[in-house]
Amino acid sequence: MGATTNVRQLGRRADSSALLDHAVQAGLVVYGVMHLLIAWTAARLAFGDHGGNASQQGALHQLARSPLGATTMYVVAAGFFALVVWQAVEAAVGHQQEDGAKRAAKRAGSAAKVVVYGVLGVSALRIGLGAGSSGGNASSVTAKAMTLPAGPYLVAAAGLVIIGIAGYLVYHGWNERFKERLDVRAKVGARRTPIVLFGKVGYMSKGVAFAVVGALVVWAGLTHDPKRSGGLDQALHKVLQQPFGAPVLLVIAVGVACFGLYCFAWARHLRR
Repeated sequence: MGATTNVRQLGRRADSSALLDHAVQAGLVVYGVMHLLIAWTAARLAFGDHGGNASQQGALHQLARSPLGATTMYVVAAGFFALVVWQAVEAAVGHQQEDGAKRAAKRAGSAAKVVVYGVLGVSALRIGLGAGSSGGNASSVTAKAMTLPAGPYLVAAAGLVIIGIAGYLVYHGWNERFKERLDVRAKVGARRTPIVLFGKVGYMSKGVAFAVVGALVVWAGLTHDPKRSGGLDQALHKVLQQPFGAPVLLVIAVGVACFGLYCFAWARHLRR
């Protein structure tokens, strides 16, 4: 009991740390830059340039090709690890303004973000060290999952989870729930309109992209064909193949860019 109390006290001290605030702000800027790179690659794809990879891994590799190379990746990794610490603290002692099941759900969401930011941080570090990205592509991961007992059903279920996350992102954006994480200066005056617009469009666009990814994973499970699954880059290529695919893809690219710009505003007006 004493150890648990000490951990909670340590978490609360970290949660109120000005140093953590600055580290999180740096991490959000990194996250914003990554989304702008994804948006840029997606826009190029819409105009017929198939040379890039419109995914988080693709954005990390683009950053690695910057003049500072490995140094840039170490900075990016540090930013993501700061976000890991932030969300770990939130998962342990955060969301105090909520009660009961709602607090538990938000803490679980923070725990999931620890994994997301952690994977990105490790990937950036590995790229900086010259080891490439971590893990395989989505198709190879799906293929391995297919070999498990009831593997295709597990894959389809994973796709449904992704679609559920997509729905939450759209809901989060449409209802402007993201404003809870912004300080009061972002909610009044001339700044409010662009910040809220970037957040609303950005979250909903990410939700649409995630929905396409989830649909591909579900289809892979139902057809027992791992090659039908894919990450964000493959999902955007699928969008491009549809009627009016290029204009739709361009709209998604603009939306993802809006999320990147929102991350910059979030960093400026962070409320933890």
